[in-house]
Amino acid sequence: MSCGDFILGGRIYGRDTAVWLALAALLSAGSARGQDTPNAASLPSNQSTTQQASEPQQGGVIRGTVVDKTGTLLSGVRVRLAHEGQTTGPEVTSGEDGQFTFVNAAEGTFQLTFIAASYATQTYSGTLHTGEVLAVPQITLQLATEVTTVRVEENTVEIAQEQMKDQEKQRVLGVIPNFYVSYVPNAAPLNARQKYELAWKATVDPATFLVTGMIAGAQQATNAYKGYGQGAQGYAKRYGATYGDIIIGTFIGSAILPSIMKQDPRYFYKGTGSTKSRFWYAISNAVICKGDNGKWQVCYSSLLGSLAAGGISNAYYPESDRGVGLTFQNFGIGIAATAGVNLLQEFVLPKLTPHKPAKALDPSTP
Repeated sequence: MSCGDFILGGRIYGRDTAVWLALAALLSAGSARGQDTPNAASLPSNQSTTQQASEPQQGGVIRGTVVDKTGTLLSGVRVRLAHEGQTTGPEVTSGEDGQFTFVNAAEGTFQLTFIAASYATQTYSGTLHTGEVLAVPQITLQLATEVTTVRVEENTVEIAQEQMKDQEKQRVLGVIPNFYVSYVPNAAPLNARQKYELAWKATVDPATFLVTGMIAGAQQATNAYKGYGQGAQGYAKRYGATYGDIIIGTFIGSAILPSIMKQDPRYFYKGTGSTKSRFWYAISNAVICKGDNGKWQVCYSSLLGSLAAGGISNAYYPESDRGVGLTFQNFGIGIAATAGVNLLQEFVLPKLTPHKPAKALDPSTP
């Protein structure tokens, strides 16, 4: 757990609420390609149109224009035509005006392959009918380095998804969700969709409903929040308020604000070094967290999320358990409580959590 788990006025807010609620319950029991307008200029005369002798004498025409991302016309681009079922075919070269043309092209499904030095190879597929003059959409080539960057970014998202699946298997005693702890120190950052997905799975997990019921029962037994009364109605109100705390705290502090502020809502298990260094690491994570850029920073997303969730909860808790002063007072107490839970995550819960990842995955590894 990191800086997102707080107890405000006896209420729980944040990422690992199911873990903290379960511990509290035990003690009390005793989140195709862009279509540009094709250039229909006249056929150029300065391009190579060498075609195989086997090409049919009656057919259609395929033509188009090749540019780079700035719109500059590209000459000397090799354009290869292959029909369905073929691996090779006629080839032409784009002219000074960036245009290419295939004449007497056979009808049917075809694929064009564009090859140029320093640019990523690109393909285009279409269908040509007999006698048709087909102008394909303008082809925009990307620099090879730009494509490499895109692939690395896509690879990072895929790695994060796989690591998140591993986290979803983490359960204290094999039952209680412990999704918001990463045992991979260099885990890939979660994107916004993944943050919301993790928050959703944490709040609708069956164990979360069970633990919420345990807490509501303990509150009823001790007559906490007297304004709710007793009996079935009193229990239902306590259950609803506790579950409301979980939903609001998790989504605001672990999905909405972390997505906006680009911060990681997870606690990153240290597990190495001296006991003293690990102790202070866990304590400091009550107020700091990793950014999506991998750098440590003040955990504004969870701190502000906790205050926001506390303010919202004033709408449904008894009047005697509301107030701005009480919210801020318990906000400070909550930071200390978060530090305590972080210590459990660092020294105790790993021993009680099966299915932890065996090794770290480097997001930069293709």
